[in-house]
Order: sequence, then C-alpha cells, then structure tokens
Amino acid sequence: MPPETIFSKIIRREIPAAILHQDELVTAFRDIGAQAPTHVLIVPNELVPSAADVEPRHEAALGRLFTVARKIAEQDGIAADGYRLIVNCGRHGGQEVWHLHMHLVGGRPLGRMLAPHAR
Repeated sequence: MPPETIFSKIIRREIPAAILHQDELVTAFRDIGAQAPTHVLIVPNELVPSAADVEPRHEAALGRLFTVARKIAEQDGIAADGYRLIVNCGRHGGQEVWHLHMHLVGGRPLGRMLAPHAR
C-alpha cells in the first residue's frame, strides 16, 4: 500500500477539494465523480487502507464518520427522505482508493443496493 493517497493530499489541502467538514479525526469533501445530487466522501485523517485494516484505536474516527454524515445530510436537506452510506472494502468490494472512506449519497431515490440474482 502507498504511504499516502490522493485523500491524504486533500486532507492536508495540497490539492483543491470542496471540503465540507474537517476536524482532528475526519475530513469530508464532495466527490468529483458524483453519482447523485449529494455525493460526499468522509475519510479518517489517518491513513487506514481499508475496512479490513481497522483496529480498535480507529474507533473514535470511525464513529465520527457517521456523525459527520448525519450533519452533512441535514445541511444538504436530504436527511428527511433518506440517504445511503457506503464503505467499499477490497477489490471485489469495489474499493478504488486505498484510504478507508465512506460515501454519503442521496438527493434522489437510489433503488436497491444490489440486484437480486438466481442462486
């Protein structure tokens, strides 16, 4: 895994991003490849490559991901109708950036998470 990611550079404000929230634990910014009217990435400031790498010491930052998601959903006016929180893990899970991150997606009906398939 790389010692830093594009998200690390956003956290340090070395590359531009529409940052909505930043504190000592997490940073939240708009996704440039938005899949819905609201599409925000919320990342721990410490580089944790994936959910498979989470340790007990990360619990405060991971809890903060959820409270920041709630705050942004309220600010964007999507809280009442609902939204989706997504964390991809690993290649089969669709993870593309090896820095743990939560997608906050909403602002329109999102449909089923996964299409049903024959068993």
